[in-house]
Amino acid sequence: MPYRGLHEFTLDTPTGRISGLRAGDAGAPRVLALHGWLDNAASFVPLAAHLRGIDLVAADLPGHGASAHLPAGADYSFAAAVNAVLDIADALGWERFSLLGHSMGAGISSLVAASCPQRVERLVAIEALGALAEVPERTVSRMREAIAATRALRGKSLRVFPDIAVAVRARMTAGAQVGSRLEETAARLLVERGVVPVEGGFTWSSDPRLTLPTMQRPTEPQVRDLVAGIECPTRVIFANPAQPYLPDPLRRERTALLPRGELVVMEGGHHLHMEQPAEVAAVIGDFFTRD
Repeated sequence: MPYRGLHEFTLDTPTGRISGLRAGDAGAPRVLALHGWLDNAASFVPLAAHLRGIDLVAADLPGHGASAHLPAGADYSFAAAVNAVLDIADALGWERFSLLGHSMGAGISSLVAASCPQRVERLVAIEALGALAEVPERTVSRMREAIAATRALRGKSLRVFPDIAVAVRARMTAGAQVGSRLEETAARLLVERGVVPVEGGFTWSSDPRLTLPTMQRPTEPQVRDLVAGIECPTRVIFANPAQPYLPDPLRRERTALLPRGELVVMEGGHHLHMEQPAEVAAVIGDFFTRD
């Protein structure tokens, strides 16, 4: 579908074919935008209309949107996602760039910035910083759950929606169940890019393996070490009320570890960059374009 002010692109990378949306002018500061879990590049369509003076590339991460799924046996881990992001930047010819991430995309951006400080100039992290942590005592039970879910997924048929409206309602319901309530306009943007036509209607284009439990998560001390290793200027934007998985005291503690970080808390929901794009763009301001 057409997106005002943005154009479609595709890149061939070692990870596979990557699709996405691009806006702005070549030669402007380079910003790679990474969306949240089970979202896609359309996540940044509302915000792009309010950002000026940057070359914005919003990619569909592997297994999401119109990008290729990972091959059989591959794992959608954060570590693999870091290499996928670097592959995208390499395919664009970008040695140095900034990152704009939402939710899972902000977590992945955190890892990229920490592990490759020589490549990342600036970071705006929306609704996440670092990765989801786990206590060591959950190691075995988490692995058991992940293996069982992986085996059960094989051969499972995909849900078919008779029309887009039904898929939009399903997306809104799923978000509400995990505390990420989504307005209909924003949900429709994500769904229209996140489905493919099949006999009888539409089904999700995303890889079903993305819904599997993570095999292993870092501990909170590991996440804190990662956040403390983000050397670039970083602006963290969180919504109020906080998400259950990252309560306000914890997200403030993590942000305080950033060597060059600042925190902004705004009233809104988890997808505030889609539902309040002008306000979020105002908070970003000239962060990406300043010397």
